Amino acid sequence: MTKSDNEKILVQDGDTVIELTGEKKEAFLADRKLWAEQELERKTQAEAKATAKAALLTKLGITAEEARLLLS
Repeated sequence: MTKSDNEKILVQDGDTVIELTGEKKEAFLADRKLWAEQELERKTQAEAKATAKAALLTKLGITAEEARLLLS
């Protein structure tokens, strides 16, 4: 049994708190896993972009501020 099998998931709809069970709970857990995977992908892409930018600036021998000035 995994942690998510025992995990109690509560959602609020207005003033009402509802515990998710069955298919709704499984759908929520699947969505949460997808969101986590998408967030990881966004972070990975952002890190790759920052690394590529830093490498280009180093190759050109200029600072980020100098690059901004050249592009303005």
